[in-house]
Amino acid sequence: MLRRLYHQQPESFAFSPANQAWAEGQISKYPEGRQASAIIPLLWRAQEQEGWLSRPAIEHVADMLGMDYIRALEVATFYFMFQLQPVGSVAHFQICGTTTCMICGAEDLIAVCKDKIAPKAFELSADGKFSWEEVECLGACANAPMAQIGKDYYEDLTAARFAEIIDELAAGKVPVPGPQNGRYAAEPKSGLTSLQEFDSGRAQYNASAQAAVDIGDTVKRIDGTEVPLLTPWRDKGAMHKPAPSAVKQNAEPVAIVTKVAAGTPADATGATKAEAQAKSTAKPDAEPAAKPAKAAAEAAPGKKPEVLSAARESGPDDLKMIKGVGPKLEQLLHSMGFYHFDQIAKWTEEEISWVDQNLEGFKGRVSRDNWVEQAKLLADGKETEFSARAKKGGVY
Repeated sequence: MLRRLYHQQPESFAFSPANQAWAEGQISKYPEGRQASAIIPLLWRAQEQEGWLSRPAIEHVADMLGMDYIRALEVATFYFMFQLQPVGSVAHFQICGTTTCMICGAEDLIAVCKDKIAPKAFELSADGKFSWEEVECLGACANAPMAQIGKDYYEDLTAARFAEIIDELAAGKVPVPGPQNGRYAAEPKSGLTSLQEFDSGRAQYNASAQAAVDIGDTVKRIDGTEVPLLTPWRDKGAMHKPAPSAVKQNAEPVAIVTKVAAGTPADATGATKAEAQAKSTAKPDAEPAAKPAKAAAEAAPGKKPEVLSAARESGPDDLKMIKGVGPKLEQLLHSMGFYHFDQIAKWTEEEISWVDQNLEGFKGRVSRDNWVEQAKLLADGKETEFSARAKKGGVY
């Protein structure tokens, strides 16, 4: 199958501070000259941050690893796990269409996708929240038909239940993953026929679903708050330091914390803590208090700017004239109550910080691309270098 890069590309890409620290940690696993071994995890992290892999993201990762662009492009286009075009901001549904699932009703699930999301695979829904595709076997044949949504499997689906899941996600809820017909895992539908003594005293859900419920991040994309950044090999004297291009000069220290279910290994080192903590990459003695991802979002720094319930009578400004704002991000800004250049031009440092933290999937864009200065010029009827090129069709 021919896989091409999407025809509309953003101007640039940069990892968020947390993901930058994570990426540097991954690179440090490998000896000097072998940094390219980190290509897949770094591309995956870039995709988790943005929702899809853009050309600037692929090239940025290649620069970090000292790779030719064509080598990074070969990896990104070879593996179907990498999405080369925008996907739904809330969820991308991967429907298993291989034999067992097909026999058990996968076509009915695909029909739901066509009805409730978009007629064709990879098309965005009207509100930009959802997209879908049919994939090859996902290995849950005993629970067919099934779909992967975010990081989790939703199994034993019917068309009716699948439609409900889409509606729940649209309403901001997170449906419990795992079997959807009352089964605990993959036992016979009629109930256990052996090992019945283990049927009592078990957790409410099977291990995979229980972990998703405990962490509460089923469809949330990875943003650096999920697991502590642990690099024990660095403490013992690393064989390799990150390539110079991978290290941001004067970067602020980043502390990454998360809440983990009791007894769950924090990472491959085998450490277990109910409240996993990661020390700052720059200040090893710092011990930030761990807290759930949701609580961290609610405590986001800064001050919320004034918003509008709708655009003014003259209609919204074309926010895509601001470098770094594409159609998807413009939709997100509208949903947040920002429609006009002069709104953005008035943002204070505190308000910029708040918006940066609340641009789901686009965190840090305001500061990175200096939206406020661009918006001031555009609000006064002036042009920026980017807006002039955009109006002439020179931005792709």
